[in-house]
Amino acid sequence: MLTSTVYPILWLIGWLVFLVFLTLLILRLVFNYSDPNPFGKIGRFGFRIRKMTERFVYPASRFLANFRVDLRLAPLVVIFIALVLTYFSLSFLGTAFFVIDGLSSAISAGNIKATIGFILYGLLALLILFIILRFVSQWFVFARNTFLAFVEKVTDPLLLPARRLIPTVGMFDLSAMVVLIVIFIIQAIVMRTLIIG
Repeated sequence: MLTSTVYPILWLIGWLVFLVFLTLLILRLVFNYSDPNPFGKIGRFGFRIRKMTERFVYPASRFLANFRVDLRLAPLVVIFIALVLTYFSLSFLGTAFFVIDGLSSAISAGNIKATIGFILYGLLALLILFIILRFVSQWFVFARNTFLAFVEKVTDPLLLPARRLIPTVGMFDLSAMVVLIVIFIIQAIVMRTLIIG
């Protein structure tokens, strides 16, 4: 079973990668405010940290510049996005393993109802991932011919009608959150009626 053997290892690796990334961004934040001598050892080390993290921090800096917020705080925005992405990616991976394990056991047992339930549950989990990717990608600039263009096409039929019904609150678009809550409810119904029931 993938859920009990492979997933714990991948979960540990995912959070370790996040902790390394977090350490680099915290160091960058410290160097942003301490502004060490660029010719000393600490200054050169700070420059290397800046160079390593610049591709992640630059889009967040551009975002903060729109609101006239101190650009030195950009690593905090990146930390938040990385935390959200790590959590949801590992959750999606756990769900994928759960669906694969459940689907294989339902097919081998000949349980058609559970097989349909696991397929629906997996498709809904994929839709949740696409909505989260779309939400996070709004902070960055991507070419239209990328995978995110496909994500937009898949999620538009759900998000566009929700945006017409739910007004934005300041700069926050709550429609994606409402759509996610509805999908979570449908997932729970699929779990109770088709998989467990």
